[in-house]
Order: sequence, then structure tokens, then C-alpha cells
Amino acid sequence: MTSIQFNSGSSTALQLLGGAVQEKEQAKEEVSTGKKINSAKDQAALWAITQVMESDTSAYAAVSDTLSLNEATTSVAALGAEQATEILTEMKELAILGTSGLVDFAKLEEQMVQKTEQLNNVISSTQFNGVNLLKSDIDGTGNTSLTVPEAVSRDGSSALAGLASFSVDSLDFEGSADFDINSRTAITDSASALTALGEIEGFFNFASEGAARMGAATSRISNQNEFIGKLADATRAGTSALRDANIEDAAARLKSASVAVQLGQTSLAIANASPQTLLAIS
Repeated sequence: MTSIQFNSGSSTALQLLGGAVQEKEQAKEEVSTGKKINSAKDQAALWAITQVMESDTSAYAAVSDTLSLNEATTSVAALGAEQATEILTEMKELAILGTSGLVDFAKLEEQMVQKTEQLNNVISSTQFNGVNLLKSDIDGTGNTSLTVPEAVSRDGSSALAGLASFSVDSLDFEGSADFDINSRTAITDSASALTALGEIEGFFNFASEGAARMGAATSRISNQNEFIGKLADATRAGTSALRDANIEDAAARLKSASVAVQLGQTSLAIANASPQTLLAIS
């Protein structure tokens, strides 16, 4: 029986309408944002997890940028070291020619001087972003090695535990006693040519070992950067699985909730009309 003082039908219809409106708004938000968790009020625990994962993704991006910068730096240094070995190979050939005694030693020595200047120019110009790993002081501040951050770590859901890194030492073509190219024996006869040949052979071995070491460092940085990229992708995928909405499902729920709201509004209108009908009869 419908009461004029309390309309139970209207109350029920109003409750159903409120639930339908809430479901519609939630589905509408998921469709518009693409997320099922937009704030802590949605699901506090999962929202906190996604915030941590998003923070890690940002950290991975920063590490990747740093790795790319350092990879370019070591790659340039490897290139410079390789160029040095090529010049030293040419100097070895000249020294071997000098040991024959059948050359103009003054002209040959002039060629050696030109090659030495060329080598010094390679050493001084092999830099990237102000860092030169062929020099004793790699950046003008006294540093003798390049620190390369390569990974971030976290203990549970707490703050980042640390930043792992490794060092790439200068090849020191500028100050090493094993690469004292400017103190090379001048070639004036066959004997001095033979002495110079032995010295240049030592310089060549030093440069080729340095080029190999720098190439290995470049490869390590490149591989780590590739791994960090995959780790970031996996983390983004995990975050997406927790946070992002199923758009097809949300769209279906939005359509269903819209229909439910219309029906609720119709039911409420009918329920509200019943007391007015009873009053008219009385």
C-alpha cells in the first residue's frame, strides 16, 4: 500500500537511480581517462603500487639518458684510439723504411714529425660534451675516470636503495710513460730508425689495447642501455595492467548504466506520481 506521508516506491527508485548514476560516472571516467585507477580513492593499495612503479619508470628513463650520453663519450674515445693506431701503423712503416738506410733521413724525420703532430691533434680533439678519455685530465677538473650510472635498485616499496655504477678510466695517451710519443727517438740513421721502431711498436700496442678497452666499455654501456629499456617497458606494462581500464568493458558498462539511469528516472517519476493520483481520487 502506498503511503501519502512516506512514498516507499519513490525511496526505492531513488536508491536504484543513485547507484546507476554512480556506475555511469565511474564508467564515463574510465572511458575518458583510459584508467580504472585515477586516484587513491579508487583503490588505495593499487594506486600506491602504481605510483612506485611510475617512479621507477622515470628513474629508468633518466638512467637510459645518462647511459646514452656516456656511450657516445666512450664511443668517441674508442674512435680516437683507433685513429691513433692507424697513425702509428704509418709511423712504423716509415721507421722500417728508415732501417734500410736507403732514404733521405731528414725528409723521413719530417714525415715522422708531421705524424706526431697529427697524433697529438687526435688526442686533444677526441672529446664529447667536454669529456676526453684520451687525456690525463678528462674534463678539465682533474678527473681521471668517467663514472657511468647503470642501474637503480629498490628494497621492497621503500625509497630507492641505490644507484649502481662503474668507472671507465682514461686511456691517458697524454701523460703515460708508455705513450711518450713526443719523446720518440729522432731518425737520423739506420740505427736510430731501429730504435724508433721499437718505441713506436710499444706506443702502438698501448694504443690498440686502449682502443679495445674503450670498445669493451662502449659495448657494456650499450647492452646495459638496451636492458634498461626492456626493464622500463616491462614496468610500464605492469603498471598498465594494474591501472589502465578495459575500454571495451568500460564502454559497455557506460551504455548499460545510461540505460539504467533512464529507467531509474522513469521509475522515480512513476513513484512520485502515485501519491498525487491518490490525492486526486480523495
